[in-house]
Amino acid sequence: MSFFKRRQFLAFTVFCLSSLGVTAGCRSSLMGNNAENPTELTVSAAASLKDVLEAIKPLYLKDNSKVNLTYNFASSGSLQQQIEQGAPVDIFISAAPKQMNALQEKELIQAETRQDLLKNQMVLIVPQDNNKIKGFTDLKTADFDKMALGEPESVPAGKYGQEVLKTLGLFDTVKSKAVYGKDVRQVLNYVATENVDVGIVYRTDVKASDQVKVLETAPENSHSPIIYPVAVVKTSANPEAAKKFINFLQSDTAGNVFENEGFIHLKP
Repeated sequence: MSFFKRRQFLAFTVFCLSSLGVTAGCRSSLMGNNAENPTELTVSAAASLKDVLEAIKPLYLKDNSKVNLTYNFASSGSLQQQIEQGAPVDIFISAAPKQMNALQEKELIQAETRQDLLKNQMVLIVPQDNNKIKGFTDLKTADFDKMALGEPESVPAGKYGQEVLKTLGLFDTVKSKAVYGKDVRQVLNYVATENVDVGIVYRTDVKASDQVKVLETAPENSHSPIIYPVAVVKTSANPEAAKKFINFLQSDTAGNVFENEGFIHLKP
């Protein structure tokens, strides 16, 4: 073989090897990128959990950087309906057992993952400068026009609030003045903006506004226990990651945040 032909052969060989290397590198790179794709987790949670779950999020992601955590906040009844209609949800946290029970009966959650996560309290609130009402008993005689409650059929806080009023013998007096919100945060906003004179919300919601004040905490025996259950949704695309997040919510790290926001954290 002539010198010229040998050089051509060597050049061709180097080119082929280089091409193979580039191809292998590209494949390796693509495989690596696929391996690094984040795990997507969608958590549908009661509106009353918005602030506390946002505070917990960076703590979880600190040690789980390969997870993309997305929250969907609304009333528990609305979230239940979304899941029943096939919404892509991994975890459901309800503000009452009722909505979780409904999904469990329809086998739409992984029943073995269900846990009671939190407890809460109901409080009577008014705008900061409202001095007409001092507590629940004043609702019988005080001169006021409107009272805000959550919609009892879809908003657990509304159901609990209605129970409080009935137990205390106040419901018939105030029902004609009731204005219903789509979730507990809307009830809080009605009071904060003085569109209503008084409202009933969770104690934990009051921290979200400096425009309202708490008059009284409802007696514990005046309403059903306020329990927040959590579970993995049956159709979750990432059930193991979902279970891991629930385990984190039950940890002392998350528990401290819940307690700081006024929730009672239930240990597993």
